[in-house]
Amino acid sequence: MSSSSPLPRIPLGEWVEELVDWVSDNLGWLLDAITAIIATLMDILQGFLESIPPPVFICFICVIAFILRFRNPDNQTTLHRRITSSLDLPLLCLAGLLLIWDLDLWSQSMETLALVIVSTIVALLIGIPLGIFSAHNDRFNQISRVLLDFMQTMPSFVYLIPAVIFFGLGNVPGVIATVIFAMPPAIRLTNLGIRQIPVELREVCEAFGATKTQKLIKVELPVALPTIMAGINQCIMLALSMTVIASMIGAGGLGYQVLYGIQRVDIGAGFEAGLAIVIIAIILDRLSQNLLPERKKVG
Repeated sequence: MSSSSPLPRIPLGEWVEELVDWVSDNLGWLLDAITAIIATLMDILQGFLESIPPPVFICFICVIAFILRFRNPDNQTTLHRRITSSLDLPLLCLAGLLLIWDLDLWSQSMETLALVIVSTIVALLIGIPLGIFSAHNDRFNQISRVLLDFMQTMPSFVYLIPAVIFFGLGNVPGVIATVIFAMPPAIRLTNLGIRQIPVELREVCEAFGATKTQKLIKVELPVALPTIMAGINQCIMLALSMTVIASMIGAGGLGYQVLYGIQRVDIGAGFEAGLAIVIIAIILDRLSQNLLPERKKVG
């Protein structure tokens, strides 16, 4: 029994192939420039992270974690209690990073960290300005909401296809796919944070004669910063979750170790690399959450 549709077939595949050919023929210089920039950033950052001795890196992260926890105004008032209550995050970072070092996954972890940092920076450089523009332009907001819904419901594996087509295999297409996958929360939450600013506050700014730029920099962004930071946190987490999938198109690091374990049915290697990814995710999540001091609870 034939299952073909009586309707005429829409040649979507042919259209996509023509679009890819057009981009390759006319925008090849742009793709080469993007590849060179991202590859350079990855090489510089990965080389820098791997050049730091593990004990020094671990101590640095623990000190940063302690400072971020210590400045929390909700901590105990006395100095001794405040120091004691600020040790949970540094101890978590210390235990997790020491375990990664002991499992001999330090180099792969630094490569994964470099991929996440580069992807997050690129995603935020694009996402936050788009979120700001979306908050001030209702027409663009309506269009962007449809696109963001499409991006967030699309299976993550689909992002690998255009990345491979335009950028080949390696860390560069992994970064591109990760940027596309991790960008929507930054746009959405930046837009949401600015739109939630009280109307009275906007009117006060306008009454004092503030320009649009002054209102954005001195009022809107500071007030919306907690919501924007939530978007940054989600962007980091999504970028890290994409590392395993990006390994399918040549991205290295811990994601490749997990993929290797799956392909060789090496349960131990896959579990250790997956555990290292979880540890890095927890550390990055806790550090990013403590970048802003928590507001004191009312009541």
